[in-house]
Amino acid sequence: MIPYVTDSPDIRIPDSLLPADGRFGAGPSKVRPEAVEALAAASGTYLGTSHRQKTVKNVVGSLRTGLASLFSLPDGYEVVLGNGGTTCFWDAATFGLIETRSQHLSFGEFSSKFAAASAAAPHLDEPEIITSDVGTHPLPVARDGVDLYALTHNETSTGVMMPILRPEGAALPADGGGLVAVDATSGAGGLHVDPSEFDAYYFAPQKCFGSDGGLWVALLSPAAVERIGSIAATGRWVPASMDLTIALDNSRLDQTYNTPALATLFLFDDQVRWFNDNGGMEFSTGRSDRSAEILYTWADNSDFATPFVMREQDRSHVIGTIDFDDTIDAAQVAKILRANGIVDTEPYRKLGRNQLRIAMFPAIDPEDVAALCACITHVVGALGQ
Repeated sequence: MIPYVTDSPDIRIPDSLLPADGRFGAGPSKVRPEAVEALAAASGTYLGTSHRQKTVKNVVGSLRTGLASLFSLPDGYEVVLGNGGTTCFWDAATFGLIETRSQHLSFGEFSSKFAAASAAAPHLDEPEIITSDVGTHPLPVARDGVDLYALTHNETSTGVMMPILRPEGAALPADGGGLVAVDATSGAGGLHVDPSEFDAYYFAPQKCFGSDGGLWVALLSPAAVERIGSIAATGRWVPASMDLTIALDNSRLDQTYNTPALATLFLFDDQVRWFNDNGGMEFSTGRSDRSAEILYTWADNSDFATPFVMREQDRSHVIGTIDFDDTIDAAQVAKILRANGIVDTEPYRKLGRNQLRIAMFPAIDPEDVAALCACITHVVGALGQ
C-alpha cells in the first residue's frame, strides 16, 4: 500500500473527456440551469412576496398536486410539507406518528438517526433496532406491539438501496398492524416505489428534486393521517413546529406553518414539473437506472475499481460508492477531479473507505456519468505514469 498524500499533482483532463456538467454531489445536488433561469424570470413577482398569498400558495399547490401525480398516490393519501428537512421530520414522527414502540432498520449513518431519535424520546418505549453490516441492508420483522416500522429507501452514506415492502406477515394498519414509514431523502424520485407499501414516505428536495434543503415532504396514507389525529387526541404535548396536525392543516391550505424558502419551493416544483412533463416516474427513475448501469458496468470492468455494495440488487441507482485498489489514493483522485471542475465525488467521511461516492440523481445526465468514468480512468492512468 502506498502512503496517502495531501498534495495532488497537476494533472489536466482533456476537454474532450470532461462532462458537460461536473456536479456529482450527494446533496445539495445539481440544480438544472433551466430551473435557475425560470426562477430568475419569475423573481420580480415571486421572490420577496408573502407566503400567505396566491403567488406562493399556487406554487405549493402545484407542488402538492405534482407529487401526488408523480407517485401515483391512491385516493386518500395526502402530501404534507414542513420546514426543517428530514432531521426535523424524524423528531416530528416521534411526537406524532409513533404511539408507543417502533422498529428501525439501521444500516448506515442516516438510517441510524431516526432510531436514535426514537430511543431518546422519553414518552416512547425502547425501540427495536435491527442492524446489518455497512454495504448491506436488513429486513423488517413483523412484531406484536410495534406500531411503526421505520425503513430507509436509500442509505446515502453507503450507496445501499432496499425494496420498500411491508414486513412479511404483518397486519395492515387498518387491521391493527404498524405503520410503515420510509426515509426516502435521497431515493424519492429516483427509485421505484409502490405507495400501497408505505404509510409515510418522507424526503427533502436537495437530492433527486434538484432544489435546496430546509424543507420536508411526507406522502401520508389515510392510516397515517388517522394516527396523527389519534395521537393528538391523547393530549400528548408537541412543540408547534413539530406538530404534524399543524403541518397537515397548513398543507391543506397550500402553505407551511412558518415561512419557507421561496426559491426552494420554486425549484422543487419546477423539477417535479420536469419529471411529469417527460413521462413521470418512469422518466426520472429511468435516468437514474441508466446512470447506474453505466457506473457499475465501468467499475465491474475496471482493474482498479469495484462497487462497494456486493449484491447487485442492493446497489443504489442514485448514490454509487466505488472502492479503489489500495495502491490508488481515491482522495487524491477526487482532488484532481475537483481541480478539473468535477466536484463532490469524495466519499462519506464517517465510512472511512478508500472510495468515491457519485450521485446519479435524475438531473444528472447519464452521459455525464459516462464522461466521469472516463475522467477517473484518465486520472488513475496519469498517476501511474
